[in-house]
Amino acid sequence: MKSQATELHFLVQEYLHELHVLRQLSPHTLKAYRMDLNELQEFAADDSVELLKVSNTHVRRWAGRLHSKGKSSRSIARALSAWRGWYHWITEKDARRDAGAGQLAANLIANPVDDVKAPKRLKSLPKALSVEQALALVNQAVLEAQEKKDLETIRDAAIVDLLYSSGLRLSELLGIDVMQSKDRLQESAGWLDWDAAEVTVLGKGGKRRSVPVGSPAMKSLQAWRDIRNASECATQSIALFISAVGSRLSPRTVQARLRTLAMRAGLPTHVHPHMMRHSFASHVLQSSQDLRAVQEMLGHASIASTQIYTSLDFQHLAQAYDKAHPRAKAGKD
Repeated sequence: MKSQATELHFLVQEYLHELHVLRQLSPHTLKAYRMDLNELQEFAADDSVELLKVSNTHVRRWAGRLHSKGKSSRSIARALSAWRGWYHWITEKDARRDAGAGQLAANLIANPVDDVKAPKRLKSLPKALSVEQALALVNQAVLEAQEKKDLETIRDAAIVDLLYSSGLRLSELLGIDVMQSKDRLQESAGWLDWDAAEVTVLGKGGKRRSVPVGSPAMKSLQAWRDIRNASECATQSIALFISAVGSRLSPRTVQARLRTLAMRAGLPTHVHPHMMRHSFASHVLQSSQDLRAVQEMLGHASIASTQIYTSLDFQHLAQAYDKAHPRAKAGKD
């Protein structure tokens, strides 16, 4: 295919002019439409097909070519939309009997782009830490808490430990109170049962769920509770995780503290709270193979939302196979 058509079809030029003048599309959008319609014209020229004699079969073939060239689903969908819009405009001109268009559009029985869809975009897998990376992060937080013994580092260790231990969303974590309050004016969204080692949170859709907390995480939480209750600002909030001035901790603070902590742990990736949730789900599934249990602990309404972690599990198994199996690398050398 040529890299650029010598001249756009006069009806393409007229269409682009109308988009600019009447519809006032942005220069960026117009540039994208011009590029997509130019590509349509090149496809037609390569296959010796007149633009106004293009069929649905041609369009499907050309959409396949876009895919084989490595175009993303989003780019292919945009190209099809531009093509569809132009052919729709042509048929409208024919209906109005605009000068010069009626005879040209007479060859079009229907819009050839109708019913042609771009390939579905692959749902990106959630990013999760490896077991080694997750442990390195938690261990870094605990080590700093043991060394510095101040309010913020002990709190951060409890947060990281709880995120990885129970797979909570950030909003759920920050909604936890030191103990359950049933006061109508200040009813707890979440709370810790210190004796049962269990956290209850308010998830999506207003659904409550209870998740077990591992003993190492409970140890970090108890250390945090002790220093929190001993601080002067403890009485200012019933929130479990508070700032140095006693207010409920903000999401941005947790995100920033986790990011810098991961850097000090030497992790080669940007770590955010939801990545800890993904890591929890992936690692529990790797160990237990119990999809339903992971669904319950994550608070997913549909098992389909949890099944994406089976792909992460397969990736883990595939990597382990490549490293361990004698025949894995056969023929790759």
